Amino acid sequence: MSVKVRAAHTARYDGTSVPTRQDKDETRHWVTRAANFVVVATQAVAGTTLQRTSAQQVDEYMVLLPEDVAGQFEAGGEVILSPGDSLTIVPPGDSSVTVPQGGWVYRVFSQLALDLLAQADNASQYADGAPDVAPLTSWPAPVGGYRLRHYALADHVRSDTTMRLFRSCNLMVNIFLPSKAPRDVRKMTPHSHTDFEQGSLAVRGRYIHHLRYPWTPDLTTWREDEHGEVGSPSLLVVPPKVIHTSQAIGTAGMRLVDIFAPPRDDFSLKPGLVCNAAEYPLPERLQGVAGPVSAA
Repeated sequence: MSVKVRAAHTARYDGTSVPTRQDKDETRHWVTRAANFVVVATQAVAGTTLQRTSAQQVDEYMVLLPEDVAGQFEAGGEVILSPGDSLTIVPPGDSSVTVPQGGWVYRVFSQLALDLLAQADNASQYADGAPDVAPLTSWPAPVGGYRLRHYALADHVRSDTTMRLFRSCNLMVNIFLPSKAPRDVRKMTPHSHTDFEQGSLAVRGRYIHHLRYPWTPDLTTWREDEHGEVGSPSLLVVPPKVIHTSQAIGTAGMRLVDIFAPPRDDFSLKPGLVCNAAEYPLPERLQGVAGPVSAA
């Protein structure tokens, strides 16, 4: 018996949707989930502090700061200051992110952040437990143990790829370089994934997400192709088996971030592709499949 193909979900954080939660200081949060990950997009006012407790946070999470948003991270007795345009992996336990001047903050959690799963605007889509998605299996602990790990994105630019991949034990993000022009319509990359979802977080510019749903024996479940235009910030969650590709439109500076949980095997096995691979060992089942992977 085939599993029903779920519809993709688009969450818009650009003022066209009601925030999941609004704090007394008018900081606004939008929470959207997939089967194995949760994204919290926060429009913070100056001085906002975003906190997680040890009861809430049993594994690592990631924080993406845009170019114009500075932040202060505290966890495990460490303090790190970031001028922005950065990715930070925050360890399990008590932690905080303070945004002195305010701005957009994007946090990515695994499904182990149970309190956030319950808040998600699309929680009802996962009432059946998402049987089409492979279970989340944690990868090995990082070299040197859990701690704050901060990456200035400008330090991870290569001439041979627009990808900037980072992984933790449960998550992987691909922070593409900003687009310099609209996407060439003759060079689209339609593809699908067998048993995992993809999140595509637009943090700047506009995109058209093209989606094609597979035909099943049940004709009543067939869906028309979708060509949804979105602004920023917004998040598209693509279920397994759905063919998809994203088209940057506009002039320049469009920015997209892809999200996966757990880390992808195929990307992780390409030497040098994952920027922080030296810090996060491969699981035993992948040991020896490829040569040593070094940080890019």
